[in-house]
Amino acid sequence: MSLIMLFNSTCEAYDNSVHYFYNKTGKYISADWRTHDYVVVGLGLPICVFIILANMLVIAAIVINRQFHFPIYYLLGNMAAADFFAGISYLYLVFHTGPFTISLTIKEWFVRGALINMSLTASVVNLLAVAVERHQTIFTMQLHSTMTKWRVVTLIVFIWLVAVVMGLVPAMGWNCVCDLTTCCTVAPLYSRSFLVFWAVLNLLAFFIMVAVYTHIFIYVRRRSRLMSPHTDQPSHNQTVISLMKTMSMILGAFVICWTPGLVILLLDGLSCSECEVLKYEKYCLVLAECNSLVNPIIYSFRDEDMRNTFKRILCFPWRRMRQHEGPSGIRFEPVKTGAPSEKNNYNSTSLEPISAQSLLSS
Repeated sequence: MSLIMLFNSTCEAYDNSVHYFYNKTGKYISADWRTHDYVVVGLGLPICVFIILANMLVIAAIVINRQFHFPIYYLLGNMAAADFFAGISYLYLVFHTGPFTISLTIKEWFVRGALINMSLTASVVNLLAVAVERHQTIFTMQLHSTMTKWRVVTLIVFIWLVAVVMGLVPAMGWNCVCDLTTCCTVAPLYSRSFLVFWAVLNLLAFFIMVAVYTHIFIYVRRRSRLMSPHTDQPSHNQTVISLMKTMSMILGAFVICWTPGLVILLLDGLSCSECEVLKYEKYCLVLAECNSLVNPIIYSFRDEDMRNTFKRILCFPWRRMRQHEGPSGIRFEPVKTGAPSEKNNYNSTSLEPISAQSLLSS
């Protein structure tokens, strides 16, 4: 209802074109294609295609393989859905940016902004939810979270509600259409106060993620030292190294992809006239877009079972996997003498407690 009221607003500024607001804020848009327009579109299109395909593959793998029907994989699937939506949103943006912007109406401009805000918010909140879930399972020493399917569904619905609200808030009134003195430069129809709020909120989510994974790292490292004299497993030190690498990838990807864009928005919201935000804002957007491509690589492609499922979906001729298959397609393993091989606890569907080292090293 609020969105309908916005589009039917009697404010005189709503009769103006998008070009009018861009001129007022000093953000120049040209009807001709410039070099940086070609660069943005040239970089954006292939990234969008990769994002869509990669996350479609993750969603399909989680749906097909019953071994992934657990809370953590539901959250990963939801994160892949958010990143898939982000790819579509970016694709829509690519074809409605640069010289295309001049022809946009105010309604279309807000729709474009809402799609981007929704997809980015959903992706960030999903990352935070995965971090909290991992924290819970590691400290309770369980293979999978005891969270019920109903609670997982509730959490997923909450994530999307937050994303939808954040996407529609500017269109529902938190904008500068009727008060041009509060308009920002990067997004000329958005209020500077909204940009500051959105940037700070995402930075807060980032710091929470840092705190969660740091707590996990300290806990596992301390437990590794305590168990070291009493265990025969020589790989406990490698577990810590593996955890450090995983943390570095997760936090490093988030910092590299998101921080430049958030800083640009924050500086623009704070009216920094000497920061030249327009010089870097499009490249920061493309960099933030890359985070939706990196997410499935970090959280899914590092999982051996997920990779095997990808191979089945893509019908890739993995000859080594079929060397021991009989004519009926049943795989036969060679008989080994001596002690049975150790079972991979991470791939097991049992909910029995396991050690933090074996869980995180996987």
